[in-house]
Order: sequence, then structure tokens, then C-alpha cells
Amino acid sequence: MTQAGKLNYHFDQVGSYLRPENLKRAREQYANGDISKEDLLTVQHAEIKKLVAQQVAAGLKAVTDGEFNRSWWHLDFLGNLGGFEFYDQVDSYKFHGEKTRSTNIRLNGKVHANLKHPFFEDFDYLKRIVPDGIEVKQTIPSPSLIINRDQRSDAWAQYYDNWSDFLDDLAQAYHDTLQQFYDLGARYIQLDDTTWAYLIAQLNAYRDDPVGRAPFEQIAADDVYVINKAIAGLPEDLKLSTHICRGNFKSTYLFEGGYQPVAQYLGQLNYDAFFLEYDNDRSGDFEPLKAIYNNRPNVEIVLGLLTSKSADLESSQDVIARIDEAAAIIPRSQLALSTQCGFSSTEEGNILTIADQWRKLALVKSIADQALG
Repeated sequence: MTQAGKLNYHFDQVGSYLRPENLKRAREQYANGDISKEDLLTVQHAEIKKLVAQQVAAGLKAVTDGEFNRSWWHLDFLGNLGGFEFYDQVDSYKFHGEKTRSTNIRLNGKVHANLKHPFFEDFDYLKRIVPDGIEVKQTIPSPSLIINRDQRSDAWAQYYDNWSDFLDDLAQAYHDTLQQFYDLGARYIQLDDTTWAYLIAQLNAYRDDPVGRAPFEQIAADDVYVINKAIAGLPEDLKLSTHICRGNFKSTYLFEGGYQPVAQYLGQLNYDAFFLEYDNDRSGDFEPLKAIYNNRPNVEIVLGLLTSKSADLESSQDVIARIDEAAAIIPRSQLALSTQCGFSSTEEGNILTIADQWRKLALVKSIADQALG
């Protein structure tokens, strides 16, 4: 157990799962106007119910809706916050070997919580179907996805006299949203975040250029300020985690580099758990764990040592050896194991089958049981 009765799961999962063909077809039919929203929800709810049962059978103690209610891991949430709108940008995100769709969101007013956000209704459905003894895990994108990222905050001066007021409103919008999830019964919420991987790439690029580094160091400081302000004062029995992602689209990635350039900032974030990608050489070594953990005995580090991008099954012995290596840096009792990311950060999904997905998770559980108890 962690502080305030928060459960520490040595076997955990980031959150998203491959969409079944039935759901993909229903979403396409809805987009084309061939079926109603009610028809789509019937399919969506049925598939989420199956997914919950599969997660429980896999041994997970905290389950998600697989993000079956959304097209993107982040935009469906962000675009429904007060003060934002969807738009079609000129170009798309360029992953290594792939390009995404060109959807984005932008500021169109003062930022505030949307207490009629569709994710609340989705959470309520999930909570009602999860069996006793199993926790519901809600995933949303971090507010850092707004701050000087992908033109989403460019128009702030049209609505605010100063930048700090914009940051404060963004933090308050998230605080109110997290409180609303809590009031609906959520006790485990994860804020997914690609910003730190973006900052790793930029800070490495300007390693020997203090002037070039300065804007990115300011983004990092602003991110810490907003995140900590957003989660301050929430109920003590609400577990808040974050997933630091390097990009996940059709088994490709956006960023690379170890955590060292941002470790000092991550060590300041008042999360209860950090999901960290460590599935390949792009992720760097474990040395930054010391600064991220930052001698906080109630912080959990979830090592993403197995990949969700490939069906290939890792060697149990190799993964256990890496867990042992991490346990020499921070207490083994505060370690957990997961895949490095979800299986389907967008509805396109990674390049493996649903059967591969469950084999991968079975391996994660087997290793966690052996190495972490």
C-alpha cells in the first residue's frame, strides 16, 4: 500500500487496447451517418464490457475502457475542454515512417472545465460494469499537451492579459475536472504525457547552447507549475499517475533520448506513480531514476520494459535482470511492471493482433509475479 490507502499494483498497464473490428466498423458507420449515436454506443459498451472481463482474466487489478470511446489518446479529451475547439491543421504529425491524420485543437476562449465533458458519462458506464474488488483507471492527457505544444496555446494573448493567468486557468480547469472524476467515483487517474519526450529531444539538441535551451527549460518549468497546481488539494485517496511517452502510432515513435535532461523536473512533479518507457536503447539507462524518484518513499516507478509495438515476446530472464538493475537504484517495493505504452494510442492501433496483445500482457504478469511479488 502507498499513502492514504492508494494501491500499488506491481502488474499494471498504461491504458489503451487494440480496437476490435466490430467497434472500428461501427465508428466508421457512425462517421458516415449510417448508424445513430445510440447504435454506436450499443456496440462500444458491449466491447468495453468484453474488454473489462479480459483485463480481469489477465490478472489486472485496475482496468480501463481501453480508450474505446475515442479516436485519439489526447485530442478527444482536450477538444472538449472549455476554451478549445477542433480544427484541421495544414500538416500532420510525422512519426518515423508514418504520418497521422491532421486533426488538432486550438484555443478559442478562456480555459475552463467542461462539467458536461463526454468522458464523465463514459467513466460512469465503466464504473458500473467493473466487478467488485477491481479498480477503475481513468486516463486523460496531461495539461502540458497545451502549453506551447503544437500551436494549441498560440492564441493565449487574445483572451488573457498575461501568460500566468492563462496557466492558472488551465490548472484550475484540470483541477475541477479531476475533482469531478473523483466525485463520480474515480480513485485512480493517469495523465498521459508526450511533452517530456519532446523536451528531451530539444534539450539534447541544444545541449551546449544555453540560449537555445532557455525556451525549453521555461516550458518544463511551466509544465511543473501547472501540473502541480492542478493536482494540489485533491482528495488524498485519489491516486494520480503519469505516463511519459515517446510517441506511439502504428508501432512507430516520435522522440528518442534518455530521461536525464528532464529528470530534475519529473522529480518535482507530485504524482504518486510514473510510467516510464524503457523498452529499447532509445530510452537510455536507469541512472535518471534516482532524480525522478527523488527519495520519495510513496512514489511508484512503473518500468515499461516490454514493448507494445511488437508481438515478439521478450526474454523473462533479460527483463528480470533489468528489474534487478533498477532495484539497485530505488527500492524494489516501489517498482511495478508494464508495457512501455498502450497498444492503441489512436484507433489505428499498433502492428500486432489482439491475441498478441493478451500474450504480451500474460508475459508482463508472469515476470511481475516472479520479480516483484
